Amino acid sequence: MRSQTPGMTEDAAPAERPAICSAKACTRPAQWQLVWNNPRLHTPDREKIWTACDDHRESLSHHLAVRSFLRRVDPLAPPAP
Repeated sequence: MRSQTPGMTEDAAPAERPAICSAKACTRPAQWQLVWNNPRLHTPDREKIWTACDDHRESLSHHLAVRSFLRRVDPLAPPAP
């Protein structure tokens, strides 16, 4: 069984779903992508992404940066129409 984003139907395409902040218990829309990589687990070309709202951008970035995982922070592109 697939998990669902609250308020979304199971057949909605992923591009139609709003990105939600990756911070624990946060349900706010995300405005940022935190691109990271754990070099002990991932090849250098692999990029993982967390999403963040404005309120959690700094704390999530700091969490990744102190572990030397953070590569960059990019604005989240709006979904295509």
